[in-house]
Amino acid sequence: MKSAHQAIKELWTTLGLPEKILERLRLTGNTETAVQSSFRLGAAAQASIASSALGAAYFNELNTGKTQTVSVDARHAVLECASERLYELDGKPPPPLWDPLAGAYRTRDGWVRIHTNFPHHRDGILKILGCEASREEVSAALRSWTALEFETVASQQGMCVAALRSFDEWDATPQARANEGVPPVEVVRIGDAPSRPRDSSSHAPFDGIRVLELTRVLAGPTCGRTLAGHGADVLWVTSPNLPDLPGLDVDTSRGKRTTQLDLTHEDDLHRLRTLASDADVFLQSYRADALADKGLSPTDLAALKPGIVYAHLNAHGWNGPWRTRRGFDSLVQTASGFNLAEAQAFGSEDQGPDALEPQPRPLPFQALDHVAGYMLALGISSALCRRITEGGSWEVRVSLAGVASWIRGLGRVSGEVMAVARPLHLPGSAEVEALLEPWRADADGRVIRAIRHAARLSCSDSTTDVLGDEGSNIESRQLIAPLVLNRHRPVWR
Repeated sequence: MKSAHQAIKELWTTLGLPEKILERLRLTGNTETAVQSSFRLGAAAQASIASSALGAAYFNELNTGKTQTVSVDARHAVLECASERLYELDGKPPPPLWDPLAGAYRTRDGWVRIHTNFPHHRDGILKILGCEASREEVSAALRSWTALEFETVASQQGMCVAALRSFDEWDATPQARANEGVPPVEVVRIGDAPSRPRDSSSHAPFDGIRVLELTRVLAGPTCGRTLAGHGADVLWVTSPNLPDLPGLDVDTSRGKRTTQLDLTHEDDLHRLRTLASDADVFLQSYRADALADKGLSPTDLAALKPGIVYAHLNAHGWNGPWRTRRGFDSLVQTASGFNLAEAQAFGSEDQGPDALEPQPRPLPFQALDHVAGYMLALGISSALCRRITEGGSWEVRVSLAGVASWIRGLGRVSGEVMAVARPLHLPGSAEVEALLEPWRADADGRVIRAIRHAARLSCSDSTTDVLGDEGSNIESRQLIAPLVLNRHRPVWR
């Protein structure tokens, strides 16, 4: 079992970052009781947020010579990892996160989880099952399938489904074996470029860093929001051809500018390449190889912009037969053994006569998504530091399955500790209210009150009490949230 500090040290030194910087960490709170789970999610949340913030602070030190401490409370870190469930928009709580059909269903021999938050995924599942859009009909139709049969057929048709597995069953899959031993964050040099000059005038760690973000739910946008919170100019590009998820987008847009480009049109693709030629970081979360035919692979962009940091993540890992398979946090939890292990720990077994195994129990928050987002930010910080110390172009890789393996490696908590651990509170609770800060929409004046960043940097906290506009200084613009996906023109500041 690893403490949060031990986990950070392992992440930090694996990336080749100087161990002495770890002395500037200030970790508070009890990670074991920070949230009710059989997994050490308090340690995972605190370690991932603290390491990403420490990476930003170290980059700032390389630029300016200024040292600072990084403080993270375990409970605050847990609540930030549930931020999409805890904000208030114009005084109202978030809408439901899940489509009515999404969730776990019995099959002939076990369970599957389906992800139907996007209409085309929902419609595809219904077409395979040949049924109407009701939980009752979906449940009845799935009873004629085995779990692995439905997972295979649905995945082959581009749908989002996972069969419930135990840890042992997951470990035996070709996908798990192909990624065994891969660290949760990979940073690889992919090209040559001169060292980046230091900038002693930086006010925030990533002041002057341009991030071109092409991501979808939820890990990638969390990474972009983290970089923006430390001062980066983040331009979040989405497609007008894909549905949005407003309940999530309002939270993950904080601190960014948003625009839309249709990459099926040559003019928009050219505009994106032009933006990339002036970017420091290209951040994307499309499936592996999905952007290669657009000329947007890591090697393509390293040739276009020597010195760029190309950061990307996927669901199942960068090796193995599932490397291009669609997936989300909830599905990776199900496939990789977490839902079954959590169910067994809580004793959530069906009591009916046909009970086959415990009913799948998800983790109390989207831990894989959030931790992956912060780990991706750590990898980006590491690569940006290397641009200063040695030059080069860099690729950063993270996967939800890799993060799941890392969380599993942190160990479990006992039933006695679980019994006294803290549940997540709902919006409006005193604990949540104390951690909310207001962000103003830059166009219509709406206000979102959202969980402030759990990492506090002693010399360059990412937020202030001042609400400013897009043209204001870096401190004030951090508290601007576009709240929609196409608020700005596709240009750099």
